[in-house]
Amino acid sequence: MSASITPSSRPAVTEREAREVAEAAREQHWRKPSFAKELFLGRFRLDLIHPHPLPDDEAAQRGEEFLAKLRDFVETKVDGALIEREARIPDDVIDGLKELGAFGMKIDTKYGGLGLGQVYYNKALTLAGSASPAIGVLLSAHQSIGVPQPLKLFGTQEQRERFLPRCARTDISAFLLTEPDVGSDPARLATTAIPDGDDYVLDGVKLWTTNGVVADLLVVMARVPKSEGHRGGITAFVVETNAPGVTVENRNAFMGLRGIENGVTRFHQVRVPSANRVGEEGQGLKIALTTLNTGRLSLPASCVAAGKWCLKIAREWSAAREQWGKPVAHHEAVGSKISFIAATTFALEAVTDLASQMADEDRNDIRIEGALAKLYASEMAWTMADELVQIRGGRGFETAESLKARGERGVPAEQLLRDLRINRIFEGSTEIMHLLIAREAVDAHLSVAGDLIDPEKSLGDKARAGANAGVFYAKWLPKLVAGPGQLPASYGEFKHEVDLSGHLRYVERTARKLARSTFYAMSRWQGRMESKQGFLGRIVDIGAELFAMSASCVRAELLRSQGDHGREAYQLADVFCRQSRIRVEELFTRLWTNTDDLDRKVVKGVLSGTYEWLEQGIVDPSGDGPWIADATPGPSQRENVHRPIR
Repeated sequence: MSASITPSSRPAVTEREAREVAEAAREQHWRKPSFAKELFLGRFRLDLIHPHPLPDDEAAQRGEEFLAKLRDFVETKVDGALIEREARIPDDVIDGLKELGAFGMKIDTKYGGLGLGQVYYNKALTLAGSASPAIGVLLSAHQSIGVPQPLKLFGTQEQRERFLPRCARTDISAFLLTEPDVGSDPARLATTAIPDGDDYVLDGVKLWTTNGVVADLLVVMARVPKSEGHRGGITAFVVETNAPGVTVENRNAFMGLRGIENGVTRFHQVRVPSANRVGEEGQGLKIALTTLNTGRLSLPASCVAAGKWCLKIAREWSAAREQWGKPVAHHEAVGSKISFIAATTFALEAVTDLASQMADEDRNDIRIEGALAKLYASEMAWTMADELVQIRGGRGFETAESLKARGERGVPAEQLLRDLRINRIFEGSTEIMHLLIAREAVDAHLSVAGDLIDPEKSLGDKARAGANAGVFYAKWLPKLVAGPGQLPASYGEFKHEVDLSGHLRYVERTARKLARSTFYAMSRWQGRMESKQGFLGRIVDIGAELFAMSASCVRAELLRSQGDHGREAYQLADVFCRQSRIRVEELFTRLWTNTDDLDRKVVKGVLSGTYEWLEQGIVDPSGDGPWIADATPGPSQRENVHRPIR
């Protein structure tokens, strides 16, 4: 071998080194405009999203034709209750999806795929996920982050010709980044890929490999040691699951999404040809992050499905169930929940469709929009499902199987709650998404003032940064004082029977207020800003609400102009914006009035054992064993539970 490292040694990484690895993987420049980035800078660029972009006629026809076929399939061939009960998608269902072309939705037609854009791909995931969330995950993990997307963006022509036809029709793929002791901190990645002639030799263990149990092809992230002729770094590889040394050691089980094929995969001396390396050495994290820019949009699609179903069940149940002489929907305590579900479902579909169409057009940089869509949809869908369970009362807590057994409609409300919970963790937890989006949102500030607030920079560097910052802020700050949001006639094209123009003026004013708050916080905390995660999270949440309000208004106007439920769309957008504005004002209050400092003190006390007495009086039902499983590289001692579907 031309290089070696100790396989069992996990990289020791400081906090600064971890940040540097993440920063190096970021796309450093903004080559295209970004609506959300401008929003965080206090500039409401409505022209970037209005008029609402639309697929061309040919793409729309191809997409609608596939949706019709998919609808027939899921209505006649998919039994969601069976998948939930047996915790497995039947092989014949997967085979049927393959024959339908569902595994090649996003793959170009020249490689045997359907060539759908992001808009119709997401509509298909919404439809399939409504029949069984596990099917939505199977299809999206395969195409959104599995082999097809990285190869589309970074693969060679030879790699595309070799692997994409397989992914389009026969092979299932998975994405392997997470390890037993490595989640959102990839600088500590321990799986290694040692160069050896024309091959790399992989050793390591990967956890939570969605589709990994049934996958034929894997995208694996591994660390290549730096050596002569090898720049090293985290690198992406396409690996055949049937290669010698690959063992699927466990099929994991979860509180929800019971039908997904998620496992633990071990690599022991697995030889991977250099021709299977995706991109250059050291580009692995960049490939992963770039893939996720659009890959994350599959999660909002599943959340839209959840919202639509919540609304349907809430409507039907609340009209049938009577309490104190009238349907429960007519009681304000329940009615407000139904209004929230209806308005929020409209907003989530607006956000998802807008971000998806922007991804298809490729004229905007949507890295923030995609992240905001994932963050906002996952949080709001969970809340909607929780409200549906509350509306259903005891029946919301009862399983669909139990309801059916005693003669009532089997409504899986509690299952929806369990299935949706992972979306707040999948593909970047809410907490990580807050930090990721915040980093992008303040990118302009760090570009001009980063050295000024970096404690390790020299006085000369700080002086130059100060001069640059002075020029930037002298031009930028005056623009945050006034704008179209203060003019009563602004956005008049959104004023019809229901007036949405006031909401857009609010978004414009509030974007400037948000930018001023961010600037003030940077001035106040400087280098400590990155530790103010509570503050940054609220800044991002405000931006998410403003994005959702904007998308809702633009979608309502699109539907009005098309004569497609325009009046009702305006009503829903109006209600959503009014609800959203209340949340925004609360978040602004909490920017400066909160318990963040006290919380940090309590956390120190908890970890030091100060409050250990509070834990007395219980028994701990947890089993024995380590908190984190041993992931020392080496040959597998477990049976291979890999289950290819052919």
